[in-house]
Amino acid sequence: MKAKAGLLGPKDSVQNIMEIAADFQSKLEVIPYIYNEPSESEAIVEQNQHFVDFWICTGYTPYYLTKKYHKQQLFFYPRFNQGSIAIILLNILYKDRKNIERISIDSFFKQQFIDLYQENHIPLGQLHLLHNVGLPSSEIVEYHANLFRTRKVDICITSLRSVYEKLVSMNIPVYRVTATKENIKQTISEGYEKWEKFHFRNSQIAVMMIKIGEMMDTAAKDSISYDLHRLNLKIQNSVLDFAESVSGSFITTGIGSFLIFSTRGSIERNSQEGNSLLFQIELLTDSKANVGIGYGDTAMIAEKNAILALEHAEAYGTYTGFLVDDKGNITGPLHQKKTIGFNYRVTDEELSNKLKKAGVTISTYNKMASVQKNLGKHAITAADISEWLKMTARNARRILTNLEEQGLAKIIGEEVPLTRGRPRKIYRIGT
Repeated sequence: MKAKAGLLGPKDSVQNIMEIAADFQSKLEVIPYIYNEPSESEAIVEQNQHFVDFWICTGYTPYYLTKKYHKQQLFFYPRFNQGSIAIILLNILYKDRKNIERISIDSFFKQQFIDLYQENHIPLGQLHLLHNVGLPSSEIVEYHANLFRTRKVDICITSLRSVYEKLVSMNIPVYRVTATKENIKQTISEGYEKWEKFHFRNSQIAVMMIKIGEMMDTAAKDSISYDLHRLNLKIQNSVLDFAESVSGSFITTGIGSFLIFSTRGSIERNSQEGNSLLFQIELLTDSKANVGIGYGDTAMIAEKNAILALEHAEAYGTYTGFLVDDKGNITGPLHQKKTIGFNYRVTDEELSNKLKKAGVTISTYNKMASVQKNLGKHAITAADISEWLKMTARNARRILTNLEEQGLAKIIGEEVPLTRGRPRKIYRIGT
């Protein structure tokens, strides 16, 4: 599939990259977007983001200035390496015969200059470095001009075209550091490959299952309850609104039971609306409602994952949503700040055998490991597991004891409870 890349930057840099991008024309259409000043970057992206699949910025400055859009689209820029800098310094030495110890530099990549000088034992005492990101061109020009006027530097280096042109007009010796052809090719390749992966991921089929348990039970007992059917129509209206927001197809599978088919990208972009749907159902009914979302390359896999997600949601509690992706990763509860992520698959035969002996499922083990990670202290107690996984403290202690016996958990300490009682054991899961 041919992608469209927006190329953002000053005219000369855009033209240079356009020539190199011609090598990718069989799979990539590059659309140039030229600015006179970097400050125009944000407006250009805002006005044209719907016409391109991803963006290539000619340098770090436009990349940085458009960061508010990075969650919506992929952005890339060529990295300057020490080779780019070394070429400039060699030109200064052999072409202009200037002292490379007395230079003013504006760049985001300050550390690369410092590293190059230190590695080659070049004194840094008279090197003037300015972090240029977010600064107006006029301020950067004044920085260089002031150092040159006061004879603190013999030459200037910039990465910005507008600064370069202004310093040239002031008869101040200046070089402009640019990305090498190889840097640019790598950036274009990286951009296309990541977009292709991102596009494939977003195009995966998503199935959302919504189940209101008590309504289904009541319907089975009394199929002509008018109040029940009126309530079902109200809930159906909310579900239909959500289906429309994710450009999905909507199916009623019974009283209090609904299916939505969409794409992964649409569901992820509208995650807040999904949380809002659960809240709306909660307002309409006192019945237990749960949501399961499944992603997959086929409708069958996505539906299978949605069923598994719904089972986890129902086991966790009322008005809860869980998600199972194409890799078998389970995430939830989706509407709460405290979420855990784990996998229900295991490929380690030794681990699988130990879990069987401990009487613990892989999903429970991975849930506990996820809780331990979320706590951020590489340790866990039965109380933590009880709270996060909604099980009794007694059951949590039993599981930890069994894991410890199989070498899958280790006692690393004790804590004294606030109230009277025996000290609680502190474990670390995983060895």
